[in-house]
Amino acid sequence: MTVKQWLKDDFEAGDLPLSSGETLNSARLHYHQIGELNAPKDNLILLPTYYGGAATGNHPWVGGASPLDPDRYCIVIPSLLGAGESSSPSNTRGQQAGPGFPAVTLYDNVMLQKRLVDDVFGGASIALAMGWSMGGMQALQWGCLFPEQVHAVLATCCTARCYPHNRVFLEGVKAALTCDQAFQDGHYRSPPERGLRSFGRVYAGWAYSQAFFRHELWRELGFGSVEALLRFWEEDHLAQDANNLLAVLDTWQRGDISDNPVFQGNYTAALATLTVQTRVMPSTTDLYFTAEDAQHDARQMPGASLEVLPSEWGHIAGGAGRERQSHQKILAAAHSLLSKRDP
Repeated sequence: MTVKQWLKDDFEAGDLPLSSGETLNSARLHYHQIGELNAPKDNLILLPTYYGGAATGNHPWVGGASPLDPDRYCIVIPSLLGAGESSSPSNTRGQQAGPGFPAVTLYDNVMLQKRLVDDVFGGASIALAMGWSMGGMQALQWGCLFPEQVHAVLATCCTARCYPHNRVFLEGVKAALTCDQAFQDGHYRSPPERGLRSFGRVYAGWAYSQAFFRHELWRELGFGSVEALLRFWEEDHLAQDANNLLAVLDTWQRGDISDNPVFQGNYTAALATLTVQTRVMPSTTDLYFTAEDAQHDARQMPGASLEVLPSEWGHIAGGAGRERQSHQKILAAAHSLLSKRDP
């Protein structure tokens, strides 16, 4: 494989109408790209980002022995609105800065990504839309909105909407952050450190499974104790902006591939449009995007097959390069989907 470098760029979209009726002023979509578009424009792979993750978080899916080969495919990672790289509370000026940032949905993210694909990549067909967690939700949204443009979808550790218990989990971590007096309803002058630390500690208990802690699998990550793992989660969240975390959390809680002008809340109809080849890959021990909920969704997608990841790593199993065995199964699924239509 020829050594290629990731290119980082911004798509300036101007004022972006949102599904809420509001407008995101001077919207900007940050993305990473590696590989080049071919002449038929049918070798594009789209890897939307996940909650709390930068575009680099998806890099481990690409290159090396992976079927996502930049010598064959043009691979693009668009960053979620609100997460700090694209337009977000932390980098928006004026009335939409901080807590004034407007509510954004999965639909809004995908429609902006659609403009990127059409304007920058000439309306290319998408060989694979693939993502973990919120990235998987976006991939599913792509599949149901644009089945003629998307050849295949791979969604790991996610569902097509935020189910009730998932929403309650998010209310818990949100409360841990916003109860810090320094948060000041989002108008903080310095980071609400206690809230961010609490957010990270609470989230860690949900990200992994009970078996992950019972069998001390945190040792495989290089931690000498559970406390060391929790401190890592604290430091990770101290590096993030509180309003960004809450903005994307709101997008997650609103997550529903039928919540848009096309399907108008008809979830069954939205699932029924997923006729493209779709692989749904939940983890057996995911505590909030549960395998049961994922199976319920997949049964209603005509093009879907369900492949459960047998893992003790909980939700983390579906991430790029997070857990070796699951990572290999995910790449094998990607190879299967791509091999059915080589560019």
